[in-house]
Amino acid sequence: MPPQKRRAPSSEAQIILLLHWLLTLLFVAAGVLVVVMLFKPLKLPGNPDWPELLLLVSGLACTITALAQRLPLQNVLLAVFIIAVIGGAVHALGAITGIPFGPFTFGDTIGPEMFKTLPWAVPGIWILAVLNSRGVARLILRPWRKISAYGFWLMGVTATLTLLFDFALEPFASRIKDYWLWIPTKFPVTWQGVPVSNFLAWAAVSVLLAVVIAPALINKQPGKRNTPDFHPFAVWLGVIVICGAACAQQGLLSAAVADGVLAVVVTVLAIRGGTW
Repeated sequence: MPPQKRRAPSSEAQIILLLHWLLTLLFVAAGVLVVVMLFKPLKLPGNPDWPELLLLVSGLACTITALAQRLPLQNVLLAVFIIAVIGGAVHALGAITGIPFGPFTFGDTIGPEMFKTLPWAVPGIWILAVLNSRGVARLILRPWRKISAYGFWLMGVTATLTLLFDFALEPFASRIKDYWLWIPTKFPVTWQGVPVSNFLAWAAVSVLLAVVIAPALINKQPGKRNTPDFHPFAVWLGVIVICGAACAQQGLLSAAVADGVLAVVVTVLAIRGGTW
């Protein structure tokens, strides 16, 4: 029986692939610009924080188009919607009541607010963190993808990597860029001024999101693409490196060292899993 010919990719798939690469290049360019401005500020037109906002928007767009090459676009958008609604709602509650993250206020530099409560960038941060953490988790767990408990491990590692994403982001966002400001509490234990309650809340919400979006992101055609996808790892690692570089430049050495260790450990695990 003669071997079957591979089907040529559809025009829709070709468009998504082209968009993905263009948006990925834009994300890389925005990341380079952000790093350059950390060490040599440039006089750019408009809002001085637009490079970081461009980094977020391009990161979201290339993340979505990367997933859309493996999964139906409607499934990807459903997962994006779920993360944005739940993550945004919890953060809006936190801004109003101080629960569950701890007392904080949003700064002016994070951008316009929706409903005079929640900056539009916050749901975007949740989407970027959760979807790319899940992609990194798939890489790390690739050698064990056929075990019966794989799904539970995937959700657990996704939640852990999302928490670590926030761990690296917090000093950059709250102490360097003033995206949000933490109000001191009587509880003495903090990380770079961030209360422990914030990380406990991120852990709980990350687990919830990993569980809720799992059905939408299950690949119904597992044989369609078996090659490892390093794109989520590149996006996740890029954000960690930028945060670490900013902390080093601002003299937050403990945060910079922690980000460096985190980047090295996850890189080793991701490469090991991806090349299995």
